[in-house]
Amino acid sequence: MEAIFHERQEGSLCAQHCLNNLLQGEYFSPVELSSIAQQLDEEERIRMAEGGVSSEEYRTFLQQPSGNMDDSGYFSIQVISNALKVWGLELILFNSPEYQRLGIDPINERSFICNYKEHWFTVRKLGKQWFNLNSLLMGPELISDTYLALFLAQLQQEGYSIFVVKGDLPDCEADQLLQMIQVQQMQRPKLIGEEPAQSRDERVQKTDLEQALDVNHPFDGTGMLDEDEENFQRALALSRQEIDMEDEEADLRRAIQLSMQGGHRSEFSDSVSQNIPHSSGTSQSESLSSEELRRRRQTYFEKQQQQSQQQGQTPDIHDKPTTSSNALGTDPE
Repeated sequence: MEAIFHERQEGSLCAQHCLNNLLQGEYFSPVELSSIAQQLDEEERIRMAEGGVSSEEYRTFLQQPSGNMDDSGYFSIQVISNALKVWGLELILFNSPEYQRLGIDPINERSFICNYKEHWFTVRKLGKQWFNLNSLLMGPELISDTYLALFLAQLQQEGYSIFVVKGDLPDCEADQLLQMIQVQQMQRPKLIGEEPAQSRDERVQKTDLEQALDVNHPFDGTGMLDEDEENFQRALALSRQEIDMEDEEADLRRAIQLSMQGGHRSEFSDSVSQNIPHSSGTSQSESLSSEELRRRRQTYFEKQQQQSQQQGQTPDIHDKPTTSSNALGTDPE
């Protein structure tokens, strides 16, 4: 739709944008429309003076502001109508009895000018397709033939005044191009200012979970200094080492108790295989050595044996943990 001329809203110059979007070019400026408005004001003043310059009506007319334009840039329907007369075009009210008697299908027209609360915009057919050229939109909006009548009816229900543009519009590049091809529009153009407001709403409407994550995890890791990262990894390794050592000592005590009670070796082997890490790269500082494990087993057993002898009990040879290194499933030596 790049070939379609579309002026976006600036200030209150919607009448200028309406005319230029209708004619598909920069045909009118605010200065030219102001000149037409002043000419209309002068013609009205002359008509009012015919009743006497000293009459109350005339003095009241002079004190009133112009009805054809204001300081914001708004122009009346009379200004738009006179501007179109330069191109041999005229306006007919869409729902007037005069037009209704003609019984013309809106699809067979070429363009419409719509007004509501001092806002003007154009709906025009380019090639074989209809477009809403409202200056408040970010770009032209495609209107299907089946939707056109419904669109105009909706505008009337909302209080819009609709005028049919009669006459031959000047040739334009978009009309010639769209006679040969048809365009498709996947998404309706947004209103001016609608997109930034939406992005602001998305930023404001962050969930509580997202806000909590932002507070608890202010860094994503990419901005962390190398030294901080190294210290962080070292602290994690030390905490894992302490946990592993505690688990190994607990497993050792449990294994000896099982052997003293005639427990099944398989149960201990399963416990050791699940809790003792098997990483070949584990250093001596990260886990107990085999010699240290053997020494602790020996000390623990001797203490248990002494207690048994004091109580007059002789431990069974099969329950002797000093010779049952196979309970670990591997030879620690």
